[in-house]
Parts: sequence; C-alpha cells; structure tokens
Amino acid sequence: MGDSTVSKWSAGVGYGPVLSQTDLYLLNTELQLHPIMAGASHGFHLMFNLVTGSTGGFNPNDRDRDIPFSAKDEPATLPRVQDLIIITESSPWCTVVHNERGVTMGDVCSTIWKEYTENYVTEAEFNVLPPRLQEQVKRAATHNNASGAAWNMYYNTPAPNRYKRVDWLRDKYYFDGLSKKDSYSIQRLGFKAPNIFVLNLTS
Repeated sequence: MGDSTVSKWSAGVGYGPVLSQTDLYLLNTELQLHPIMAGASHGFHLMFNLVTGSTGGFNPNDRDRDIPFSAKDEPATLPRVQDLIIITESSPWCTVVHNERGVTMGDVCSTIWKEYTENYVTEAEFNVLPPRLQEQVKRAATHNNASGAAWNMYYNTPAPNRYKRVDWLRDKYYFDGLSKKDSYSIQRLGFKAPNIFVLNLTS
C-alpha cells in the first residue's frame, strides 16, 4: 500500500475552519506561516517579482532549474484565515489580502502585485521623500515601464510625474518572505494581531 499521508498544507476546504477577523481576535490564535511564505521551504524558494507579477521558484539545492509555483492554491497560514494584513519597512502602505474561503499563497502574491502596480503614489506621499530618493523613484519608474515593453506603449502609459507604488520600492521588488514583527506592527499600526505580517523585499 502506498503512502497515503496528506500534507497539512494541501489545498482544499476540508482542513478545519477559516477564521474571520473577529474569531482571530477573540481566540488570539497564533498563525503558522506556510514555509514557502516564510522563506523556510527546503525544496522551493519563491521568486515573486512585484513589477511583473511573475511567480516561480527554484530548489535551493538545484538552482539551475526553474520550478513552477504549483503550491499557489495552498493556504498561506494555518489555521486558515479570511484576512491577512501585510506591511513592509520598504513602503508606507498596508495591504489587506481577503478570501472568504481562506487566504492562499496565490492570493498573497496577486493582491500585493495589484496593490503596488494599480495604485499611484500621491503627490503628498512623493514630496515626503528626500530629493535623492525622489530621483531614485523616478529612475525606477523609467526602468519598470521599460520592463513592460510593448504593452505599456499602448495600454499603460503613465502620466508624466506619476509613479506607481512599485516604483517607490526602487530596486527592492523581489519577495523575500513574510515574517512576524510585533514591535514593528505596533510602531506602524498602533496595535499587533496574529494576522499581521511584515513583507521582506530584496533586489
């Protein structure tokens, strides 16, 4: 008889309840991050580019071969939750990932990508940056728009002096895992919660 064990991270709805925000706060349940989201998976390192939205990965022991992100439908946390709140030390914004059936790793990637590519930096936000960083954001916008190649020419040409949130990240636009930092959550949001995670980025 073959090995019939099922991974606790398997995709599907039959793996315990999905906790709402209220459930989570009342129970004060500690969430376990999926090893891929935490950057701790031994067999798969996620390569998620926030500029293009592309996801894939590689085995850290065999870096020469790309692997598709086939685990994207697996839950991002256990227990599963309806909402994840993601902040980062690289930008001032807060991303809320929502899925009534439980947030998956694919939800995390697609929501972060949309938040950073579909929303523009306001003039007030941009003016808070020192001149040196403003120049870096402008250069990043030029580079990121060039990455979009022909599609940008016709469908997505930004207005002059309008920068997307992804441009704010400058050269740090690759996902480098989520982590728990309660002290930073309190500093940024004024409170901590089991479903608040910090997005780490790298170049």
